[in-house]
Amino acid sequence: MAVSANTPSASTGMSARPPGELEVLIVGAGFAGLYALYRLRRMGCAVHLVEAADGVGGVWHWNRYPGARCDIESVDYCYSFSDELVQEWDWTERYPAQPEILRYLNHVADKFDLRRDITFDTRVTGLEYDDAAATWTASTDRGDRVTARYVVMATGQLSVAKPPEIEGIETFAGESHHTGDWPREGVDLAGKRVGVIGTGSSGVQTIPRIAEQAAHLTVFQRTPHYIVPARNRPLDPAYAADLKTRFEEYREQARNHPGGTHRVLREESALDATPEELAETFESYWRKGGPDIQAAYRDITRDRAANEKAAEFVRGKIREAVRDPRVAERLCPTGYPFGTKRLVLEIGYFDAFNRDDVTLVDTLAAPIERITPEGVRTAEQLHELDVLVFATGFDALTGALLKIDIRGRDGMALREKWAAGPRTYLGLSTHGFPNLFFMAGPGSPSVLSNVVVSIEQHVEWVSDLIAHLRGNGLTRGEAVPEHEDAWVRHVNEVAEETLYPVGNSWYLGANVPGKPRVFMPYVGGVGRYRRICDEVAAKGYEGFALS
Repeated sequence: MAVSANTPSASTGMSARPPGELEVLIVGAGFAGLYALYRLRRMGCAVHLVEAADGVGGVWHWNRYPGARCDIESVDYCYSFSDELVQEWDWTERYPAQPEILRYLNHVADKFDLRRDITFDTRVTGLEYDDAAATWTASTDRGDRVTARYVVMATGQLSVAKPPEIEGIETFAGESHHTGDWPREGVDLAGKRVGVIGTGSSGVQTIPRIAEQAAHLTVFQRTPHYIVPARNRPLDPAYAADLKTRFEEYREQARNHPGGTHRVLREESALDATPEELAETFESYWRKGGPDIQAAYRDITRDRAANEKAAEFVRGKIREAVRDPRVAERLCPTGYPFGTKRLVLEIGYFDAFNRDDVTLVDTLAAPIERITPEGVRTAEQLHELDVLVFATGFDALTGALLKIDIRGRDGMALREKWAAGPRTYLGLSTHGFPNLFFMAGPGSPSVLSNVVVSIEQHVEWVSDLIAHLRGNGLTRGEAVPEHEDAWVRHVNEVAEETLYPVGNSWYLGANVPGKPRVFMPYVGGVGRYRRICDEVAAKGYEGFALS
Protein backbone atom coordinates (compact mmCIF):
# COMPACT_ATOMS: atom_id res chain seq x y z
CA MET A 1 0.00 0.00 0.00
CA ALA A 2 1.70 3.20 -1.13
CA VAL A 3 0.95 6.16 1.11
CA SER A 4 2.71 9.07 -0.55
CA ALA A 5 -0.37 9.88 -2.63
CA ASN A 6 -2.35 10.23 0.57
CA THR A 7 0.00 12.75 2.14
CA PRO A 8 0.09 15.66 -0.31
CA SER A 9 1.55 18.06 2.21
CA ALA A 10 3.97 15.72 3.91
CA SER A 11 7.35 17.16 4.77
CA THR A 12 10.27 16.05 2.65
CA GLY A 13 13.91 16.19 3.54
CA MET A 14 15.34 17.61 6.73
CA SER A 15 13.21 20.10 8.64
CA ALA A 16 14.22 23.49 10.01
CA ARG A 17 15.68 23.32 13.49
CA PRO A 18 13.38 24.00 16.46
CA PRO A 19 13.73 27.30 18.39
CA GLY A 20 16.23 27.24 21.24
CA GLU A 21 13.81 28.73 23.80
CA LEU A 22 10.08 28.15 24.14
CA GLU A 23 7.26 28.40 26.59
CA VAL A 24 5.79 25.02 25.57
CA LEU A 25 7.43 22.12 23.76
CA ILE A 26 5.14 19.45 22.30
CA VAL A 27 6.51 16.02 21.39
CA GLY A 28 4.54 14.12 18.74
CA ALA A 29 2.32 15.15 15.80
CA GLY A 30 -0.62 12.76 16.05
CA PHE A 31 -4.15 13.70 17.14
CA ALA A 32 -2.98 14.96 20.56
CA GLY A 33 0.04 16.95 19.41
CA LEU A 34 -1.77 18.73 16.59
CA TYR A 35 -4.65 19.82 18.81
CA ALA A 36 -2.27 20.91 21.60
CA LEU A 37 -0.32 23.02 19.09
CA TYR A 38 -3.52 24.61 17.78
CA ARG A 39 -4.91 25.42 21.24
CA LEU A 40 -1.70 26.62 22.91
CA ARG A 41 -0.85 28.81 19.93
CA ARG A 42 -4.29 30.45 20.17
CA MET A 43 -3.55 31.15 23.85
CA GLY A 44 -0.51 33.16 22.78
CA CYS A 45 2.10 30.70 23.98
CA ALA A 46 5.49 30.46 22.31
CA VAL A 47 4.96 26.82 21.33
CA HIS A 48 6.68 24.41 18.96
CA LEU A 49 6.23 20.72 18.13
CA VAL A 50 8.95 18.18 17.38
CA GLU A 51 8.09 15.00 15.43
CA ALA A 52 10.31 12.01 14.58
CA ALA A 53 8.51 11.22 11.31
CA ASP A 54 8.60 13.29 8.13
CA GLY A 55 4.90 14.10 8.36
CA VAL A 56 1.93 14.36 10.69
CA GLY A 57 -0.27 11.45 11.70
CA GLY A 58 1.35 9.67 14.62
CA VAL A 59 0.25 6.03 14.68
CA TRP A 60 -1.53 6.57 11.34
CA HIS A 61 1.71 7.70 9.71
CA TRP A 62 3.55 4.48 10.52
CA ASN A 63 0.78 1.85 10.41
CA ARG A 64 0.42 1.64 6.65
CA TYR A 65 0.04 -2.13 6.42
CA PRO A 66 -2.63 -3.59 4.10
CA GLY A 67 -6.01 -3.45 5.83
CA ALA A 68 -5.07 -0.89 8.50
CA ARG A 69 -8.27 0.62 9.85
CA CYS A 70 -9.66 2.26 13.00
CA ASP A 71 -12.06 0.31 15.24
CA ILE A 72 -13.91 3.47 16.34
CA GLU A 73 -16.53 4.79 13.93
CA SER A 74 -15.38 7.70 11.77
CA VAL A 75 -18.08 10.11 13.01
CA ASP A 76 -16.67 9.62 16.53
CA TYR A 77 -12.97 9.34 15.66
CA CYS A 78 -12.51 13.00 14.77
CA TYR A 79 -12.00 16.42 16.31
CA SER A 80 -14.88 18.49 17.66
CA PHE A 81 -13.05 21.75 18.50
CA SER A 82 -13.88 23.42 15.16
CA ASP A 83 -17.43 23.37 13.79
CA GLU A 84 -16.07 24.56 10.44
CA LEU A 85 -13.83 21.47 10.31
CA VAL A 86 -16.76 19.24 11.24
CA GLN A 87 -18.92 20.72 8.47
CA GLU A 88 -16.36 20.58 5.66
CA TRP A 89 -14.97 17.06 6.17
CA ASP A 90 -16.90 14.10 4.78
CA TRP A 91 -15.97 10.61 5.95
CA THR A 92 -16.59 7.86 3.41
CA GLU A 93 -16.87 4.71 5.57
CA ARG A 94 -18.29 3.59 8.89
CA TYR A 95 -14.80 2.57 10.06
CA PRO A 96 -12.13 4.76 8.44
CA ALA A 97 -9.11 3.17 6.79
CA GLN A 98 -5.57 4.42 7.44
CA PRO A 99 -5.20 6.45 4.22
CA GLU A 100 -8.41 8.37 4.96
CA ILE A 101 -7.41 9.14 8.57
CA LEU A 102 -4.02 10.32 7.35
CA ARG A 103 -5.68 12.57 4.76
CA TYR A 104 -7.85 13.99 7.53
CA LEU A 105 -4.90 14.82 9.78
CA ASN A 106 -3.00 16.39 6.87
CA HIS A 107 -6.10 18.46 6.11
CA VAL A 108 -6.20 19.62 9.75
CA ALA A 109 -2.51 20.54 9.66
CA ASP A 110 -3.03 22.55 6.47
CA LYS A 111 -6.30 24.19 7.47
CA PHE A 112 -4.86 25.59 10.70
CA ASP A 113 -1.36 26.26 9.30
CA LEU A 114 0.24 24.02 11.92
CA ARG A 115 3.33 22.94 9.97
CA ARG A 116 5.08 26.30 10.41
CA ASP A 117 5.49 25.40 14.09
CA ILE A 118 6.54 21.76 13.58
CA THR A 119 10.03 20.34 13.17
CA PHE A 120 9.87 16.97 11.39
CA ASP A 121 12.53 14.25 11.00
CA THR A 122 13.72 14.97 14.54
CA ARG A 123 13.45 12.67 17.55
CA VAL A 124 13.57 13.93 21.12
CA THR A 125 16.05 11.67 22.89
CA GLY A 126 16.31 13.34 26.30
CA LEU A 127 14.50 15.73 28.65
CA GLU A 128 16.17 17.19 31.72
CA TYR A 129 14.58 19.42 34.36
CA ASP A 130 16.38 22.41 35.87
CA ASP A 131 14.79 23.00 39.26
CA ALA A 132 16.37 26.41 39.83
CA ALA A 133 15.15 27.79 36.50
CA ALA A 134 11.93 25.75 36.51
CA THR A 135 12.55 24.76 32.87
CA TRP A 136 13.06 21.63 30.80
CA THR A 137 15.85 21.14 28.28
CA ALA A 138 15.19 18.75 25.43
CA SER A 139 17.92 17.06 23.41
CA THR A 140 17.32 15.65 19.92
CA ASP A 141 19.01 13.14 17.64
CA ARG A 142 20.10 16.06 15.44
CA GLY A 143 21.99 17.79 18.24
CA ASP A 144 19.35 20.39 19.09
CA ARG A 145 18.90 21.71 22.64
CA VAL A 146 15.54 23.30 23.35
CA THR A 147 14.61 24.95 26.64
CA ALA A 148 10.93 25.17 27.55
CA ARG A 149 8.84 26.00 30.61
CA TYR A 150 6.30 23.24 29.89
CA VAL A 151 6.50 19.97 27.97
CA VAL A 152 3.46 18.18 26.54
CA MET A 153 4.16 14.53 25.77
CA ALA A 154 1.89 13.63 22.85
CA THR A 155 3.95 10.56 22.00
CA GLY A 156 0.99 8.20 21.60
CA GLN A 157 -0.19 5.03 23.26
CA LEU A 158 0.67 2.65 20.41
CA SER A 159 3.75 4.18 18.84
CA VAL A 160 6.64 1.87 19.76
CA ALA A 161 6.47 -1.32 17.69
CA LYS A 162 7.33 -4.49 19.61
CA PRO A 163 9.11 -7.12 17.48
CA PRO A 164 8.93 -10.69 18.77
CA GLU A 165 11.86 -11.99 20.78
CA ILE A 166 12.57 -15.18 18.82
CA GLU A 167 15.98 -16.79 18.46
CA GLY A 168 17.48 -16.35 15.01
CA ILE A 169 15.23 -13.48 13.96
CA GLU A 170 18.20 -11.61 12.47
CA THR A 171 19.20 -14.58 10.29
CA PHE A 172 16.08 -14.66 8.09
CA ALA A 173 17.18 -14.33 4.45
CA GLY A 174 13.91 -12.93 3.09
CA GLU A 175 12.12 -9.66 3.70
CA SER A 176 10.72 -8.93 7.17
CA HIS A 177 8.42 -6.09 8.23
CA HIS A 178 6.54 -5.01 11.37
CA THR A 179 3.00 -3.79 10.80
CA GLY A 180 3.79 -0.78 13.02
CA ASP A 181 6.57 0.37 10.67
CA TRP A 182 5.34 -0.65 7.22
CA PRO A 183 7.33 0.62 4.21
CA ARG A 184 5.82 3.71 2.61
CA GLU A 185 6.21 2.20 -0.85
CA GLY A 186 4.36 -0.96 0.22
CA VAL A 187 5.53 -4.55 -0.03
CA ASP A 188 5.18 -6.72 -3.15
CA LEU A 189 3.69 -10.00 -1.90
CA ALA A 190 2.49 -11.40 -5.24
CA GLY A 191 3.55 -14.99 -5.79
CA LYS A 192 5.42 -15.18 -2.46
CA ARG A 193 5.23 -17.43 0.58
CA VAL A 194 4.33 -15.12 3.45
CA GLY A 195 4.26 -15.78 7.17
CA VAL A 196 2.41 -13.59 9.68
CA ILE A 197 3.30 -13.87 13.36
CA GLY A 198 0.57 -12.39 15.56
CA THR A 199 -3.23 -12.41 15.48
CA GLY A 200 -4.20 -9.33 17.46
CA SER A 201 -5.90 -6.35 15.86
CA SER A 202 -3.24 -5.59 13.25
CA GLY A 203 -2.88 -9.26 12.35
CA VAL A 204 -6.63 -9.72 11.99
CA GLN A 205 -6.79 -6.67 9.73
CA THR A 206 -3.86 -7.53 7.48
CA ILE A 207 -4.20 -11.33 7.17
CA PRO A 208 -7.21 -11.24 4.78
CA ARG A 209 -5.52 -8.63 2.58
CA ILE A 210 -2.22 -10.54 2.46
CA ALA A 211 -4.10 -13.76 1.66
CA GLU A 212 -5.48 -12.05 -1.45
CA GLN A 213 -1.95 -11.28 -2.69
CA ALA A 214 0.38 -14.08 -1.56
CA ALA A 215 0.97 -17.41 -3.22
CA HIS A 216 0.61 -18.98 0.22
CA LEU A 217 0.05 -17.48 3.67
CA THR A 218 1.06 -19.16 6.94
CA VAL A 219 -0.45 -17.63 10.08
CA PHE A 220 1.40 -18.29 13.35
CA GLN A 221 -1.10 -17.89 16.19
CA ARG A 222 -0.19 -18.04 19.85
CA THR A 223 -3.38 -16.71 21.46
CA PRO A 224 -6.72 -16.79 19.62
CA HIS A 225 -8.76 -13.61 20.12
CA TYR A 226 -12.41 -12.83 20.52
CA ILE A 227 -13.22 -11.33 17.15
CA VAL A 228 -16.52 -9.82 16.03
CA PRO A 229 -17.61 -8.53 12.60
CA ALA A 230 -17.06 -4.86 11.80
CA ARG A 231 -19.89 -4.75 9.25
CA ASN A 232 -18.05 -1.89 7.62
CA ARG A 233 -19.95 -0.04 4.89
CA PRO A 234 -19.98 3.27 3.04
CA LEU A 235 -21.20 6.07 5.31
CA ASP A 236 -24.75 7.16 4.45
CA PRO A 237 -24.49 10.80 3.26
CA ALA A 238 -27.95 11.63 4.61
CA TYR A 239 -27.02 10.27 8.05
CA ALA A 240 -23.75 12.20 8.06
CA ALA A 241 -25.44 15.42 6.94
CA ASP A 242 -28.06 15.12 9.69
CA LEU A 243 -25.36 14.46 12.28
CA LYS A 244 -23.55 17.66 11.31
CA THR A 245 -26.65 19.70 12.24
CA ARG A 246 -26.38 18.45 15.84
CA PHE A 247 -22.75 17.45 16.16
CA GLU A 248 -21.97 19.42 19.34
CA GLU A 249 -24.88 17.79 21.15
CA TYR A 250 -23.77 14.42 19.78
CA ARG A 251 -20.18 14.91 20.99
CA GLU A 252 -21.29 16.18 24.39
CA GLN A 253 -23.06 12.86 24.92
CA ALA A 254 -19.81 11.07 24.09
CA ARG A 255 -17.85 13.23 26.53
CA ASN A 256 -20.04 11.97 29.34
CA HIS A 257 -20.28 8.35 28.15
CA PRO A 258 -18.12 5.64 29.80
CA GLY A 259 -16.42 4.79 26.51
CA GLY A 260 -16.48 8.23 24.91
CA THR A 261 -18.88 6.91 22.25
CA HIS A 262 -22.65 6.37 21.99
CA ARG A 263 -22.85 2.71 22.94
CA VAL A 264 -26.12 1.97 24.77
CA LEU A 265 -25.34 0.21 28.05
CA ARG A 266 -28.14 -2.23 28.78
CA GLU A 267 -29.22 -2.74 32.40
CA GLU A 268 -30.24 -6.41 32.13
CA SER A 269 -28.14 -9.23 33.57
CA ALA A 270 -26.99 -12.05 31.32
CA LEU A 271 -27.58 -14.41 34.25
CA ASP A 272 -31.30 -13.56 34.30
CA ALA A 273 -31.85 -14.06 30.56
CA THR A 274 -33.24 -17.27 29.09
CA PRO A 275 -31.17 -19.10 26.45
CA GLU A 276 -33.59 -17.82 23.82
CA GLU A 277 -33.27 -14.22 25.03
CA LEU A 278 -29.48 -14.50 25.11
CA ALA A 279 -29.34 -15.84 21.57
CA GLU A 280 -31.70 -13.16 20.25
CA THR A 281 -29.83 -10.32 21.97
CA PHE A 282 -26.34 -11.44 20.96
CA GLU A 283 -27.51 -12.16 17.41
CA SER A 284 -28.84 -8.59 17.06
CA TYR A 285 -25.45 -7.18 18.06
CA TRP A 286 -23.65 -9.60 15.73
CA ARG A 287 -25.79 -8.47 12.78
CA LYS A 288 -25.13 -4.82 13.63
CA GLY A 289 -21.36 -5.38 13.91
CA GLY A 290 -18.85 -3.47 15.96
CA PRO A 291 -17.79 -3.73 19.60
CA ASP A 292 -21.17 -2.84 21.18
CA ILE A 293 -21.80 -6.50 22.01
CA GLN A 294 -19.72 -5.86 25.15
CA ALA A 295 -22.61 -3.71 26.41
CA ALA A 296 -25.32 -6.30 25.68
CA TYR A 297 -25.62 -7.05 29.42
CA ARG A 298 -24.48 -5.03 32.40
CA ASP A 299 -22.43 -7.85 33.94
CA ILE A 300 -20.41 -9.08 30.94
CA THR A 301 -17.27 -7.22 32.04
CA ARG A 302 -17.77 -7.94 35.75
CA ASP A 303 -19.09 -11.48 36.24
CA ARG A 304 -17.26 -14.55 34.92
CA ALA A 305 -20.43 -16.61 34.44
CA ALA A 306 -22.18 -13.79 32.56
CA ASN A 307 -19.04 -13.22 30.51
CA GLU A 308 -18.86 -16.87 29.52
CA LYS A 309 -22.29 -16.63 27.88
CA ALA A 310 -21.00 -13.97 25.49
CA ALA A 311 -17.73 -15.89 25.01
CA GLU A 312 -19.49 -19.10 24.00
CA PHE A 313 -21.74 -17.21 21.58
CA VAL A 314 -18.66 -15.84 19.80
CA ARG A 315 -17.05 -19.29 19.71
CA GLY A 316 -20.21 -20.64 18.13
CA LYS A 317 -19.99 -18.00 15.41
CA ILE A 318 -16.36 -18.93 14.71
CA ARG A 319 -17.35 -22.59 14.35
CA GLU A 320 -20.07 -21.58 11.87
CA ALA A 321 -17.71 -19.39 9.82
CA VAL A 322 -14.71 -21.74 9.44
CA ARG A 323 -15.38 -24.91 7.44
CA ASP A 324 -12.59 -27.09 8.86
CA PRO A 325 -13.67 -28.02 12.44
CA ARG A 326 -10.06 -28.49 13.56
CA VAL A 327 -9.05 -25.01 12.33
CA ALA A 328 -12.19 -23.51 13.86
CA GLU A 329 -11.35 -24.94 17.30
CA ARG A 330 -7.82 -23.53 17.11
CA LEU A 331 -9.34 -20.10 16.38
CA CYS A 332 -11.70 -20.30 19.38
CA PRO A 333 -10.39 -18.33 22.38
CA THR A 334 -10.47 -19.98 25.80
CA GLY A 335 -8.77 -19.42 29.12
CA TYR A 336 -9.50 -15.70 29.48
CA PRO A 337 -12.72 -13.67 29.62
CA PHE A 338 -14.41 -12.19 26.57
CA GLY A 339 -13.41 -8.54 26.02
CA THR A 340 -10.57 -8.43 28.55
CA LYS A 341 -8.08 -8.27 25.72
CA ARG A 342 -9.01 -5.57 23.21
CA LEU A 343 -12.04 -6.77 21.22
CA VAL A 344 -10.98 -7.14 17.59
CA LEU A 345 -13.17 -6.23 14.59
CA GLU A 346 -12.82 -8.31 11.43
CA ILE A 347 -13.47 -7.87 7.73
CA GLY A 348 -13.00 -11.23 6.01
CA TYR A 349 -10.71 -12.70 8.68
CA PHE A 350 -12.45 -16.03 9.20
CA ASP A 351 -13.12 -16.33 5.46
CA ALA A 352 -9.34 -16.31 4.93
CA PHE A 353 -9.05 -19.64 6.76
CA ASN A 354 -11.45 -21.23 4.28
CA ARG A 355 -8.88 -20.68 1.52
CA ASP A 356 -6.68 -23.56 0.37
CA ASP A 357 -3.64 -21.24 0.30
CA VAL A 358 -3.86 -20.22 3.98
CA THR A 359 -2.43 -22.39 6.78
CA LEU A 360 -2.98 -21.80 10.51
CA VAL A 361 -0.15 -22.87 12.82
CA ASP A 362 -1.08 -23.14 16.51
CA THR A 363 2.14 -22.16 18.29
CA LEU A 364 0.77 -23.22 21.66
CA ALA A 365 0.61 -26.78 20.35
CA ALA A 366 3.76 -26.45 18.20
CA PRO A 367 5.86 -23.59 19.62
CA ILE A 368 8.18 -21.57 17.42
CA GLU A 369 11.70 -22.77 18.22
CA ARG A 370 13.65 -20.34 16.08
CA ILE A 371 13.72 -18.35 12.87
CA THR A 372 16.16 -19.65 10.29
CA PRO A 373 17.39 -18.17 6.99
CA GLU A 374 14.72 -20.28 5.26
CA GLY A 375 11.74 -19.45 7.47
CA VAL A 376 10.14 -20.36 10.81
CA ARG A 377 10.92 -23.62 12.57
CA THR A 378 8.31 -24.88 15.01
CA ALA A 379 8.44 -27.98 17.19
CA GLU A 380 6.81 -29.87 14.30
CA GLN A 381 8.37 -28.57 11.08
CA LEU A 382 10.18 -25.85 9.14
CA HIS A 383 7.84 -23.44 7.34
CA GLU A 384 9.78 -22.05 4.37
CA LEU A 385 8.96 -18.39 3.65
CA ASP A 386 9.94 -15.49 1.41
CA VAL A 387 8.44 -12.71 3.57
CA LEU A 388 7.89 -12.50 7.34
CA VAL A 389 5.34 -10.06 8.79
CA PHE A 390 5.42 -9.32 12.51
CA ALA A 391 1.96 -8.27 13.71
CA THR A 392 3.13 -8.37 17.31
CA GLY A 393 1.82 -5.06 18.58
CA PHE A 394 3.39 -2.36 20.66
CA ASP A 395 5.09 -1.49 23.90
CA ALA A 396 1.86 0.28 24.81
CA LEU A 397 1.18 3.39 26.88
CA THR A 398 4.62 3.72 28.49
CA GLY A 399 6.92 2.56 25.67
CA ALA A 400 7.30 5.91 23.90
CA LEU A 401 7.75 7.80 27.18
CA LEU A 402 10.40 5.48 28.59
CA LYS A 403 12.26 5.37 25.26
CA ILE A 404 13.22 8.99 25.98
CA ASP A 405 15.73 9.65 28.79
CA ILE A 406 13.45 11.84 30.95
CA ARG A 407 15.07 13.15 34.12
CA GLY A 408 13.12 15.23 36.61
CA ARG A 409 14.08 16.95 39.82
CA ASP A 410 17.48 15.89 41.23
CA GLY A 411 18.16 13.87 38.10
CA MET A 412 15.52 11.23 38.83
CA ALA A 413 14.89 9.08 35.73
CA LEU A 414 11.27 8.46 34.79
CA ARG A 415 12.09 4.85 33.93
CA GLU A 416 13.50 4.48 37.45
CA LYS A 417 10.42 5.98 39.10
CA TRP A 418 8.17 3.76 36.97
CA ALA A 419 10.30 0.62 37.35
CA ALA A 420 7.41 -1.18 39.12
CA GLY A 421 4.77 0.32 36.80
CA PRO A 422 3.60 3.83 35.86
CA ARG A 423 2.52 6.18 38.64
CA THR A 424 0.55 9.26 37.69
CA TYR A 425 -1.97 11.71 39.05
CA LEU A 426 -5.04 11.64 36.80
CA GLY A 427 -2.86 10.10 34.09
CA LEU A 428 -1.64 13.63 33.40
CA SER A 429 1.40 14.22 35.60
CA THR A 430 3.83 12.44 37.91
CA HIS A 431 5.49 13.76 41.07
CA GLY A 432 9.11 14.82 40.68
CA PHE A 433 8.56 15.95 37.08
CA PRO A 434 7.00 19.43 37.26
CA ASN A 435 5.39 20.96 34.16
CA LEU A 436 5.58 17.65 32.28
CA PHE A 437 2.20 16.48 31.01
CA PHE A 438 1.10 13.21 29.41
CA MET A 439 -1.67 13.07 26.81
CA ALA A 440 -4.02 10.09 27.27
CA GLY A 441 -1.33 8.38 29.31
CA PRO A 442 -1.39 5.55 31.86
CA GLY A 443 -3.90 6.19 34.62
CA SER A 444 -6.44 7.81 32.26
CA PRO A 445 -9.23 6.26 30.11
CA SER A 446 -6.87 6.37 27.11
CA VAL A 447 -7.06 3.14 25.08
CA LEU A 448 -10.22 1.97 26.86
CA SER A 449 -12.09 4.89 25.30
CA ASN A 450 -12.61 6.70 22.05
CA VAL A 451 -9.13 8.12 22.41
CA VAL A 452 -9.86 11.28 20.39
CA VAL A 453 -12.50 12.32 22.94
CA SER A 454 -10.00 11.60 25.73
CA ILE A 455 -7.26 13.50 23.88
CA GLU A 456 -9.41 16.60 23.46
CA GLN A 457 -10.27 16.57 27.16
CA HIS A 458 -6.60 16.22 28.14
CA VAL A 459 -5.39 18.96 25.81
CA GLU A 460 -8.06 21.35 27.04
CA TRP A 461 -7.44 20.55 30.71
CA VAL A 462 -3.66 20.96 30.48
CA SER A 463 -3.89 24.15 28.41
CA ASP A 464 -6.35 25.55 30.98
CA LEU A 465 -3.87 24.70 33.74
CA ILE A 466 -1.08 26.48 31.85
CA ALA A 467 -3.39 29.49 31.35
CA HIS A 468 -4.11 29.47 35.10
CA LEU A 469 -0.40 29.43 35.92
CA ARG A 470 0.36 32.23 33.44
CA GLY A 471 -2.56 34.33 34.65
CA ASN A 472 -1.51 34.11 38.28
CA GLY A 473 2.21 34.74 37.91
CA LEU A 474 3.07 31.09 38.60
CA THR A 475 5.64 28.99 36.77
CA ARG A 476 5.32 25.47 38.12
CA GLY A 477 2.68 22.77 38.48
CA GLU A 478 3.54 19.40 39.98
CA ALA A 479 1.55 16.41 41.22
CA VAL A 480 1.49 16.05 45.01
CA PRO A 481 2.72 12.60 46.16
CA GLU A 482 -0.28 11.86 48.39
CA HIS A 483 -2.74 12.62 45.61
CA GLU A 484 -0.69 10.59 43.14
CA ASP A 485 -0.71 7.62 45.53
CA ALA A 486 -4.47 7.95 46.04
CA TRP A 487 -5.07 8.07 42.29
CA VAL A 488 -2.95 4.96 41.66
CA ARG A 489 -4.96 3.15 44.34
CA HIS A 490 -8.22 4.31 42.78
CA VAL A 491 -7.18 3.16 39.28
CA ASN A 492 -6.30 -0.27 40.67
CA GLU A 493 -9.45 -0.56 42.78
CA VAL A 494 -11.72 0.29 39.84
CA ALA A 495 -9.90 -2.21 37.62
CA GLU A 496 -10.23 -4.97 40.24
CA GLU A 497 -14.02 -4.53 40.16
CA THR A 498 -13.91 -5.83 36.57
CA LEU A 499 -12.54 -8.85 34.71
CA TYR A 500 -10.00 -6.76 32.75
CA PRO A 501 -6.93 -7.62 34.89
CA VAL A 502 -7.59 -11.34 34.27
CA GLY A 503 -6.96 -10.94 30.54
CA ASN A 504 -3.13 -10.82 30.71
CA SER A 505 -3.22 -8.34 27.81
CA TRP A 506 -1.10 -5.44 26.59
CA TYR A 507 -3.25 -3.30 28.90
CA LEU A 508 -0.99 -4.82 31.60
CA GLY A 509 2.16 -4.89 29.47
CA ALA A 510 1.94 -8.68 29.20
CA ASN A 511 3.25 -8.66 25.61
CA VAL A 512 6.61 -7.15 26.65
CA PRO A 513 8.99 -9.52 28.50
CA GLY A 514 10.14 -8.01 31.78
CA LYS A 515 7.56 -5.21 31.79
CA PRO A 516 5.77 -4.81 35.15
CA ARG A 517 2.29 -6.35 35.18
CA VAL A 518 0.19 -3.33 36.14
CA PHE A 519 -3.23 -2.54 34.68
CA MET A 520 -2.50 0.83 33.09
CA PRO A 521 -5.71 2.43 31.73
CA TYR A 522 -8.46 3.90 33.92
CA VAL A 523 -11.53 1.71 33.53
CA GLY A 524 -13.89 4.00 35.46
CA GLY A 525 -15.15 5.61 32.27
CA VAL A 526 -14.69 8.83 30.31
CA GLY A 527 -17.63 10.66 31.89
CA ARG A 528 -16.65 9.78 35.45
CA TYR A 529 -13.02 10.66 34.79
CA ARG A 530 -13.99 13.99 33.22
CA ARG A 531 -16.06 14.94 36.27
CA ILE A 532 -13.13 14.14 38.57
CA CYS A 533 -10.78 16.31 36.48
CA ASP A 534 -13.31 19.16 36.43
CA GLU A 535 -13.63 18.98 40.22
CA VAL A 536 -9.84 19.10 40.62
CA ALA A 537 -9.67 22.24 38.45
CA ALA A 538 -12.62 23.87 40.22
CA LYS A 539 -10.79 23.45 43.54
CA GLY A 540 -7.78 25.41 42.30
CA TYR A 541 -6.11 22.32 40.80
CA GLU A 542 -6.29 20.28 43.97
CA GLY A 543 -3.52 17.71 44.10
CA PHE A 544 -1.09 19.93 42.21
CA ALA A 545 1.52 22.04 43.96
CA LEU A 546 1.44 25.39 42.14
CA SER A 547 4.27 27.82 42.79
